Amino acid sequence: MAAGKKRVLDEGSSIPKAKKTKTDDTTKKSKEKAPKPSQPTSALVADEIDFPRGGGTSLTPLEVKALRAEAVKEADRELFEDAAKERSVRRRRKSEVGGKSKASDKAGSKPSGIRIEHLNYKRVVVGMKILGQVVAVEPLALIVSIPNQLFAHVPITQISTQLTHILESMDDVEMQSSDDEEEETSPSRIPDLFEIFCPGQYVRAVVTAVNPPGASDSSGLGRARDEVQKASRRVELTLVPEKVNENIAKADLRPGFALTASIKSVEDHGYILDLGIPDVSGFLSFKDAQKGPFDTEKKLHVGRLLDVTVTKMSGNGRTCNVSVDEQLLKTTTLTEVSSVNSIVPGALVQSLVTAVQPDGLILQVLGFFDGTVDQFHLPPGDPEKHHKVGQKVKARILYDISPSTPPRFALSLAEHVIKYDVKSVASDTAATDLREAYPVGTILEAVKVVRVESERGLVVDVGSDAEGFVHISQVADEHVPTLSPTSGAWKMGTVHRARVTGYFPLDGYLQLSFKPSVLAQKFLQVADVQVGEVIKGTVKKLTDSALFVSISGNVDGVVWPNHYADITLKHPQKRFKPGGSIKCRVLVVDPERKRIALTAKRTLLESNLPIIAQLDDAQIGVVTHAVVFKVSEKSLQVEFYNNLKAIVPAREASETALPSLPAAFPVGKPVQVRITAVDPETGRITASIRQASPNFKSAIADISGVDIGDIVEGVVHDIRKDKAVVTLQPTQVTALLSLTNLANRREVSVAQLRSTLKVGDRLQDLVVTSRNPEKGFVLVATKPREKEVLLQKNHLSLDTVQPGQLVGGRVLRHNRHGALIKLTNSVTGILHPTDAADDYENGKPFPPVDSVLKATVLSVDKERRQLRLSTRMSRLFPSQDKPVVDREISSLDQLKVGETIRGFIKSVAEHGLFVTLGRDIDARVQIKELFDDYVKDWKSRFAVNQLVKGRILSVDPEKKQVEMSFRSGDLKRDDRSQLKLSDLSEGQKVDGRVKKVEDYGLFIEIEGSKLSGLCHKSELSDNKDADVTLALRSFREGDKVKAVILSVDKEKRRISFGLKPSYFEEKDFQQEASESEAEGQEAETLGVVEEREESDAKEGNASPAGASDDEEEDEYEEQDSDEGEDAAMDVDLSMDLQKPSGSSAAPTSSEPVETLNLEDGFQWSVPAPGEDVEMVSKGESDEDNQPEGKKKKKKRKQIEQDLTADMHTKAPESNADFERLLLGSPNSSYLWIQYMSFQLQISEIDKAREIAKRALKTINFREEQEKLNVWIALLNLENVYGTDESLESTFKDAARHNDSKTVHLRMAEIFEQSDKPEKAEEQFKRTVKKFSQSSKVWTLFAEHYLKRGMVEEARKLLPRSLQSLEKRKHLKTICKFAQLEYKLGDPERGKTIFEGIVDSHPKRWDMWSIYIDMEAGQNDIMSLRNLFNRVLALKMTSHKAKSFFKKWLELERRLGDEEGQAAVKAKAIEWTQRAAGNSEAS
Repeated sequence: MAAGKKRVLDEGSSIPKAKKTKTDDTTKKSKEKAPKPSQPTSALVADEIDFPRGGGTSLTPLEVKALRAEAVKEADRELFEDAAKERSVRRRRKSEVGGKSKASDKAGSKPSGIRIEHLNYKRVVVGMKILGQVVAVEPLALIVSIPNQLFAHVPITQISTQLTHILESMDDVEMQSSDDEEEETSPSRIPDLFEIFCPGQYVRAVVTAVNPPGASDSSGLGRARDEVQKASRRVELTLVPEKVNENIAKADLRPGFALTASIKSVEDHGYILDLGIPDVSGFLSFKDAQKGPFDTEKKLHVGRLLDVTVTKMSGNGRTCNVSVDEQLLKTTTLTEVSSVNSIVPGALVQSLVTAVQPDGLILQVLGFFDGTVDQFHLPPGDPEKHHKVGQKVKARILYDISPSTPPRFALSLAEHVIKYDVKSVASDTAATDLREAYPVGTILEAVKVVRVESERGLVVDVGSDAEGFVHISQVADEHVPTLSPTSGAWKMGTVHRARVTGYFPLDGYLQLSFKPSVLAQKFLQVADVQVGEVIKGTVKKLTDSALFVSISGNVDGVVWPNHYADITLKHPQKRFKPGGSIKCRVLVVDPERKRIALTAKRTLLESNLPIIAQLDDAQIGVVTHAVVFKVSEKSLQVEFYNNLKAIVPAREASETALPSLPAAFPVGKPVQVRITAVDPETGRITASIRQASPNFKSAIADISGVDIGDIVEGVVHDIRKDKAVVTLQPTQVTALLSLTNLANRREVSVAQLRSTLKVGDRLQDLVVTSRNPEKGFVLVATKPREKEVLLQKNHLSLDTVQPGQLVGGRVLRHNRHGALIKLTNSVTGILHPTDAADDYENGKPFPPVDSVLKATVLSVDKERRQLRLSTRMSRLFPSQDKPVVDREISSLDQLKVGETIRGFIKSVAEHGLFVTLGRDIDARVQIKELFDDYVKDWKSRFAVNQLVKGRILSVDPEKKQVEMSFRSGDLKRDDRSQLKLSDLSEGQKVDGRVKKVEDYGLFIEIEGSKLSGLCHKSELSDNKDADVTLALRSFREGDKVKAVILSVDKEKRRISFGLKPSYFEEKDFQQEASESEAEGQEAETLGVVEEREESDAKEGNASPAGASDDEEEDEYEEQDSDEGEDAAMDVDLSMDLQKPSGSSAAPTSSEPVETLNLEDGFQWSVPAPGEDVEMVSKGESDEDNQPEGKKKKKKRKQIEQDLTADMHTKAPESNADFERLLLGSPNSSYLWIQYMSFQLQISEIDKAREIAKRALKTINFREEQEKLNVWIALLNLENVYGTDESLESTFKDAARHNDSKTVHLRMAEIFEQSDKPEKAEEQFKRTVKKFSQSSKVWTLFAEHYLKRGMVEEARKLLPRSLQSLEKRKHLKTICKFAQLEYKLGDPERGKTIFEGIVDSHPKRWDMWSIYIDMEAGQNDIMSLRNLFNRVLALKMTSHKAKSFFKKWLELERRLGDEEGQAAVKAKAIEWTQRAAGNSEAS
């Protein structure tokens, strides 16, 4: 067999020498005829008969004769030299093979002697038609993969005749005639090769030249940058249709015939195509062109190559209609041809298996011709097992084996070649490309040798239906002459560690290496090198233009002369000697051009300043190093990394004026610069050398690096009267610190502090409280101390718990009864929304899932094993006299008609609303009672769980029905009294409503009537000097007021009102309060409570808010000295609680803050911190001292002031509220995420991002979980509001700063929750690729697929996971997959998996228990009985047997019957007796 193979090498050995001309077809044909004398017959005779055009030549007869003589001489020489070798090899192979001599017959033998041969560069001959797959698209050439791990290239001049013509006419554009310009307008533009071809595309080609190794390049490839380009130089191909379709006859152009064509011209209705066949043109309509795999919006260019399928032949035989439908092209089958030369590579043909050999198949193609399929193009496995003689198969032509008589073809049965697609990994639905599944540089821990080819290399199984090829030169660092399948280190079945070094796309194989040196290489390709990385290399070569450095293996870098050193070297050869070691920093990485630029400048090497490699890195204020690369009189241009450049104006180059900029800053000089401006749109960066100086101090300092709430430290720079000037480190920002604040923290007087504090002292734990960018300084304060809350854990049980007892738990979920709270593993509680807070508006009636809270027990329901809970402060701390805004309602007797009450919407029905007022007490609000006016779309105004306020219309205790109204006015609307003008008198005090506000006063309408009058602006205030205009602005239409009637003019029907505070007494307002306690100090509005908050907020609170800020500072200072006075509450709980406070309130900073648990998902709506904290405001004490005759306006503002001061008892409603809370709890992710959520509600996306970044800087590095919570919040934000780029950037940052696996899994979970299954799947793929050693990652990926219904994809993950995981994790992983099958897939399949587990591991009782639990979920008692009988038949301890019997008995009670229970008890007794008997016998 070997002798036969060697002989074919000899026959074609003379042909590759003909390589001088690559585009002249006739010359090549004359050279192809040269070897004829050594062959009995020629396959080219038919070509000459069927294709009469190609007989001419441009050579003279003498030249032709000389060429032929030279070809014959070379062929004879090589034949005679190898003759002896053939005989010796033949004798040796005969002794080895023995009876298997069929495969080693001579070349001239009959079908029994057909050999299956691999293609190599010696067997590739000029004129051979071959199928290729595009690997890379270069500017002037294509790199193509051809069969049997070979590569070739196609120059741009060998694409099509039309494209070559356009290229040739480029130099002669001016001489073109106007007619040519009209004819070739837009389509004649020279298309780039990447517009025509894409990697993975199949092409039909003809070999035009075979070059010897190391031949000089003339193909347009330029300098070879990698091994693939170097290998592709050997073979040159042409795609020109005239040559590829050279021997196709017109008769072959039947519907379904596939061939290559090029666009000849663009007409009105379509494209005229050049088929390369005489007297026949192709036509492709614009409509049919839209079906092609290219951009249909633009017209195709003249010269473009297309793969087409014949659809119809015109009657005159001159025009052939074609289609570019990709699916038709892939599936069309060639059934008959006029001659053997009509078969083109890539044709799908019906074949018959005539022989099955160990190294491949022999086929009969189209019933006439012989074909071979080698093992590289067969499905994985033994050919003799998968194929039988007589079997019909569809195969695709790869190339014609030439020279051969009779004609033979090499074919492929590989799935991806048959489908005309790229090789993909079988486990993914989306058919992941082999390149994506196994990137270059990937290390494969275990690949198994499945085939050994002694002279060529190894074929290994990688997994997931992927295979790899290891060339014999790549199995070891030392030379290996031959490989043996039965012995040695690389025999069949051995497992090795390998690294992916490339791909063979057409064959669908990975290119692997076993070499230890390759496995140890840090960089395998240019893309692996990171910009800014410091590396050690070896000097390879020094030339006049550059220094070449070997970095790792085949990865080299270049150092340009201006980067040899900080200064210009006169004699670089003295410093850089070949073979010497050199330390460099990566300056530029260009993966496309496969180039790396390095720098050896000491300044850049030793720099610790930030690396600026892209525009996003260039932040204003950043100081970094750069290199001067261009100088003019007005500016410098400096260069950072990755060719990023900046401009330095002349005024920013130095503090002092320079006489000559080029003299001071020569090209190549390293400088330190500060970024001063960045324009993202134009990419322009402005920098300053002057401002980068350490001595530079700007007039106004940049304080952008310090934010409110940051924890900072600094050095005392100066001490003034009441403040200390502190220079913050390391930002050098000036800060002011109050000496009083510092003295309170140190618990000394200000005088004592002055005597001890010195300039240069370092102060730590300072909090930034405000910023002044205009003046360039910040205010800081000392960080408040935090109190420790001592909590104990007490175990709960239904037997010991008592009403009134304090308990703690976690919210599981919400149901129609309220929040379900888990207290212990066996005890749960129900928190009804009306039991959640004394003030529904400021409480947490619906606490978020997973939040932790503290409650008191109201009652115990032992049947349901549940507790009724309450978190009302009046219940938790009955001793505290706190106001109850919303009282508890437990019976209908507590409700009175006309009473104003609040509740939560339980449901929205067709006829109205149902409102929950208390436990088991609901009220109905009919549609007519919802609004004062008619509202058509009323349902959209209400939502379930919304807080509403209304009045009781009626109570029916017998029917347990309550009617409620949201309408205003008298409940007896029909009997509304009509007040008349005659009923009014001077001095009468009435209630009214502001009807209109004018510059001269207010128009007031008396309540209960339609009478209205004017209150002149002079009647608003007792103070003559008061600004009445300002007073008028405080009133708005609809405001309720109390007025006194000054005069009534019955003739003119005019009423004059007065609002001066002196007109009223205190009892007037007390009487008003007693009439309607629920109305409070201002007029109530019924309906949805939340809607009123917005209007309330608009009523100017500017001055009270400012007052409360001052109060806040006073309280802040008092709190420092009050720390430790309140003892920690002794509660048997393990979670935090925010305690109520009386007059001596604990500071906000000392309160424990609820922590987040994001294990079960993320949500923005988190419970508000600090809700239960009450602060005593100055407004309350001041109110008692007010004189009786105070103005209405004053009273109203006093109310507003109280509300402002009481903001400590509410959820934060402004930035200031959050900043105040964060000062005390800077490490609480709970507060930070609430702050972000607050910003998102007002559409401040960028501010929310900034808050997240602040949080990550502020939270202590030890608080890893808190930081992770903020990262997850930021990822959720970017997922909803950001772009793909911002999300990816944030994700990478999160993965770097946290546990990478956790972040990867959380990212996938975020995509799942946001209904982005494709992105979730992509994320899971990334995760399993990166963390293939984690069982959890694989099981979560499988669960994701199963939830989406992608059952088969989920199942394919199991074998993949076992290949990657350590052996000790296999059992756990298999068990998890089985459980997933029970829950989300096919229970029968899960049962099968468990059967395999218990069969191989019968003593794993935990697996038996899980198996039984899974079966219990199927409610099949017979199956369970069978399992228990099997497991109890095994030998086990009595303790384990007892647990199994106990579980069996419980399942019998739940699923079985009494007989089954009795049988279990009997079996238990029998087992015990048998065990006792065995122990006695032993």
